[in-house]
Amino acid sequence: MSDLAAHVVILGAGHAGGTAAALLRQYGHEGQITLIGEEPIAPYQRPPLSKGWLKGEADADSLVLKPLEFYAEHNIDFRPNVRAVSLNRGAKTVTLSGGSTISYDIAILATGARAISLPIPGADLDGVMFLRTAADAETLKAAMGPGKRLAVVGGGYIGLEVAASGRALGAEVVVLERESRLLARVACEALSVFFKQYHEQQGVTFELNATAVEFEGKDARVTGVKLGDGRTIACDAVVVGVGAAPNDEIARDAGLDVARGVVVDLDARTSDLAIFAIGDVAHRPMPIYDRMFRMESVPNALEQAKQAASAITGRPQPAGEVPWQWSDQYDLKLQIAGYAFDVDEVLVRGDPTSAKFAVFHLKGDLVQAVEAINSPPEFMMGKQLILGRRPVSKARLADPSVSMKEVAA
Repeated sequence: MSDLAAHVVILGAGHAGGTAAALLRQYGHEGQITLIGEEPIAPYQRPPLSKGWLKGEADADSLVLKPLEFYAEHNIDFRPNVRAVSLNRGAKTVTLSGGSTISYDIAILATGARAISLPIPGADLDGVMFLRTAADAETLKAAMGPGKRLAVVGGGYIGLEVAASGRALGAEVVVLERESRLLARVACEALSVFFKQYHEQQGVTFELNATAVEFEGKDARVTGVKLGDGRTIACDAVVVGVGAAPNDEIARDAGLDVARGVVVDLDARTSDLAIFAIGDVAHRPMPIYDRMFRMESVPNALEQAKQAASAITGRPQPAGEVPWQWSDQYDLKLQIAGYAFDVDEVLVRGDPTSAKFAVFHLKGDLVQAVEAINSPPEFMMGKQLILGRRPVSKARLADPSVSMKEVAA
């Protein structure tokens, strides 16, 4: 069933929300579309914020998903600088910042996620920053450069990308990670070792098993990060990158099913048939792994935007996709396909010292995930193996002289 005349209100104008609005028109939706966005600019690409934007290679104009004129030309009521405050499912209304309300026939929650802050003294000092928005990136860029000392709290992908950009701009960079290795929650040990060594070659300093307990400051500005062992790491600015939490409060308060995000089905539909949730805020099915999971990636945002737009316009459900993501650091391109769920063996293909290799995560003879450094064939064929659930020969997979096409055959 579809209602091509329904008023669709999209809460959140990030990659997921902006794409959903465009796809609805592409798929033939004729009704009113209202796109509510907190930021002052049109929907844009966020991954380059930690790379191209910081290095001055990208700006708001170059990163927009669609030019501002697109929304007017396609009769999409784009409302920037507005935040959704609450959702009344009975009345089918959304209360916006400023007190106004808007009615909907169908709502799409694309409210994304927010950076997790550290509940420690000094967290409100000037110079303690996060990186989620273009405004964040612009503030951070001003804090980088020769002679600047940057402390990055958190050794995940965002932290490492910021560290790489900081070094490219001539800043001194130290990464503080509370775990015993980098990327402890998202990557295997082989990748952790590789990235640590590569960053050290570029001049980045690391403090592992280091817990930040206080941000010290002078005249309301941060001057250092105090660690649990009593040491203080001097700095001019701090970037906190310790993860993100879904902005699911509206859904929770409205009584929708929520579990580590807003629970949805493969149409991106919530427990309310008139409400969808997409992108970072959604806790979605992953049929390949027979589980539910919340993903933070552009490909996931695009896939779920397609799911919701297809369901709303009565199109067939899109084919399932393999989740994937990427990270650019220096001249390294890391491409990740799948998730390392229920893995019983890790296999390295290629030589890490060459900065061109791949790590395959296996469950028996099935590929669950692949992490590929400067290795597009391993990434692409790995995606096919994950989606097809085809058994592989471990010996052939481990042998770089056997092409990935032969391995996947």
